[in-house]
Order: sequence, then C-alpha cells, then structure tokens
Amino acid sequence: MQPTRRAVIGGVAALTVAGTSVEQASAATFVSKRPPVTKRRFVSAAVERELLRLKARIADPELAWMFENCYPNTLDTTVFTGEIDGKPDTFVITGDIDAMWLRDSAVQVEPYLHLAGTDRGLRVMLHGLIQRQARCILIDPYANAFVRDPQAKSNLDSATLDATEMKPGVAQRKWEIDSLCYPMRLAHDYWKITGDRTPFDDVWSRSAALIVDTFRVQQRKDHPGPYTYQRLTKIPTDSLMLDGYGPPSNKVGLIHSAFRPSDDACVYPFLVPANLFAVSSLRQVARVHREARGDTAAAAAAEALASEVEAALRAHAIVPDGRGGQVWAYEVDGFGNWLFADDAGNPSLYGLPLIEAAGVEDPLYQRTAALAWSPRNPFFVQGRAASGIGSPHMGLDQVWPMAIIARAMVTRDEDVVRACLRTLKATHAGTGFMHESFNKDDPAIFTRSWFAWVNGMFGQMIAAVADRYPRLLTERF
Repeated sequence: MQPTRRAVIGGVAALTVAGTSVEQASAATFVSKRPPVTKRRFVSAAVERELLRLKARIADPELAWMFENCYPNTLDTTVFTGEIDGKPDTFVITGDIDAMWLRDSAVQVEPYLHLAGTDRGLRVMLHGLIQRQARCILIDPYANAFVRDPQAKSNLDSATLDATEMKPGVAQRKWEIDSLCYPMRLAHDYWKITGDRTPFDDVWSRSAALIVDTFRVQQRKDHPGPYTYQRLTKIPTDSLMLDGYGPPSNKVGLIHSAFRPSDDACVYPFLVPANLFAVSSLRQVARVHREARGDTAAAAAAEALASEVEAALRAHAIVPDGRGGQVWAYEVDGFGNWLFADDAGNPSLYGLPLIEAAGVEDPLYQRTAALAWSPRNPFFVQGRAASGIGSPHMGLDQVWPMAIIARAMVTRDEDVVRACLRTLKATHAGTGFMHESFNKDDPAIFTRSWFAWVNGMFGQMIAAVADRYPRLLTERF
C-alpha cells in the first residue's frame, strides 16, 4: 500500500529519490542525480537538447546542477508508456506516490509541450496521456487520482477509510474542480502546438462532454448531486461536513468544489481560483471541439457554461481588500460570506496567470497577488530561511517552493526573480531537487523528496528566466 500525499515526509538524514541515494552535495562538485540512461523511464532527444541548451547558459554551477536534475525528472522517473486497443497509453505517477493525479500528470509534462512539434516520440507519449486521462474521467469524473490498472483497487492506505463510491481504477476520490480543468488545458495546448487530431477521438469527446455535465451538476441548482465524501480521520480537512456534501451554499451559478488542490477540504464551497480556471479551460476545450473535431455543439456548450460561471464570479467573488480596493476572494459561499487566503497549490490566486485565468497586468489580479504574498494571507509563512506562501496541508511553518517558483514566473520585477532564484538555491537542502515544502527556519526539514510536479516547474522557471531575463543566468547566487 502507498502513503497519502500528507504522510510523505523526508529530510537529509534518510532520503532516496527514485532509488538513488541523495547526499549533501560537495561545495566543489555537483554530480548528476539523474538515473543512468538505461534506467530512465522515457527519453526525448528534443528534451535532452533543450536541457543542454539551457544548462549552458547558467553560470552558477549549483543552479545549473539543480536544473539538470529537476527539468527531466518527470520523464526520467515517472512515465510509463504502452498501448491500449492499439492506441498510445501513458500513465504518469507523482513521484513518491505510485498513483496518477489528473492535475499533477498534466502539469508534469507541461515543461516539454513546446517541443512536441519536433519530437514524434514525445508527441506519442503526450497523446497517450491525453487518452489515459480521458479514460480515467470516464471511470469517475469525481476522482482526482487513479491507479495504473483500471480494474484494481486503490493502493493508497487512506482509501480504506473513505466513505464514498470507490470504483475500480480509482486511487482517491476527492472532488476538485481543477482535476477536470488540467486535462482540458493539456488537450488544448497539445492541439495548439502540434495540430495533431489523433488524440481527440470519441473516447476523448465523451470525457470532455462528461466534464461539462459534471460541472453543471456541481452547480447544484436543483439537487446536491451524487457526490459525497467522508473519511474516518483525526484531520478535519480530510473529510466533509453535512453527510459528506460539504458546507452549505447559495446556488448562484458557481461550481462547488469539495477540496482544494492541496487535497484539503474547502471552508466555503466555491473555490474561486478553481472556478476561474474552469472558465479559461472550458474556453480552451471549446477550441479543440471546434477546430480539431468540427463539433460546434460541444464547443457552444462549453462556452455557455464558461460565460455563466464568469458572470457569477464577477457578481459574487470580488470582495473589499480593506484598503479601499477590491480583490478576488479565495472561497465564497454565495450568501455573502468569503475567505481571503491563498494556498501554494495551483490553481491559486497568486498563480492565476500561469493558467491563463488572469493577466499579470490586470489591476484586480495585481491587488490580489500583493495581498496573497503578505501577512494578510493566513498561509503566508515568514522565517529565517525563507518567506512565501504555504498551505495548511503541511502546517503553518512550511514554505512551498511551488509558490516561490510561481512568483518568479509571474513577476515582471527582475530583482524579485533574482531573490527567488537565490532562495531556491539556498533551500534545496543539498539534494539538487525541489520539495513539496520546507521549514521556514531549517530547509533540511522538508516534505516529499521525489515530487516531480515541482521539479518540472523549477525547470520551466529557468526556461522562462532565460527568455525574459537572460542576464540573470550569467550571475552567481
């Protein structure tokens, strides 16, 4: 059996990454932590060329070493390819948990998408992931994580304590809006970059229609819907109140989310960044319907829902910031109650530009981001080693590198990017990899030694810095 995401805690005293011992790096030499070529799960010539191209531009040897380890980590260690019914199949585990989260798997391959147009093997792998995600959604659109064998029971220890409908193939059934948004976004980006129609068959079309149907059901206009979830646990955020339906709401057109991207239960049922993500990803999938399949009816259905949710967000999710301005709330209930906070897990308020849900220069986003990256956010953590957005998922003393990386990727301030690079270099605890979180005063106390999502984000950030602020990579931090 596998541990839960919450239970995977590590430190430099006893640590392995994909079967390779991780030790404190020498100050003079930085030996690659990548698996030997023969043991890498997937090899892309285009990705290897991109790695070498970008690494050559990084003057700081430790930062270059970190990039070399992190950027290909998903391909090196988490990708399992094959075929189902003669079509490509790709299963992508999170890293130290042997299950595929719909969200994580989509984001894990994002750093390589721009190369898919020139690498057929990479295209086939991505095609397989789009297909696998579609089949997973058809198993259960409310599940957020799946096991490799669609006939198998969950391999997560915590699943034995879940009072919900656990179908074969499901690893965890925490309903999170973004679990359905990320596959839509992946499909759109693949189509936009490659122009390849082959992944978008009838299986994919049925899964995309089920996404829209599920979002409609979770508006709960006429009934609460079929989804309930409870867990026998000492952790309140791992279960839902009111017989498993979650906190009460006023049905205003927003989509209910039981859990946040961190897998923690929502305080109020309308998670604003997730609803904003639904708006942008529904419009993206409409483009795929229309251009790749010629399905104007499916495109219109997705766009209609996007417009409805967008109007409800504008009416119910913009709140006063206490200083005479307005910001996006983190969660609302439709009755007029709201929570301002931000969690490091994407989609977040701070990370809205990363999912095309807000423009970086948008004044409403700017005010929201400034408040999120401040002590006004109850999950903003300040310490001797670093400051940044954390999450209740791992406690109030833990900073999440994911948030620091997001800050570097959305800011237009070169000094902020420089500070983020310096912090990330100083807090990897000598491992050469990013972690889920680390203690604000002691980075050697961290969670998740093998977390492919954030490793890929680090690589993506370096690529973005090379494009926007190339001079920074000539510095040593």
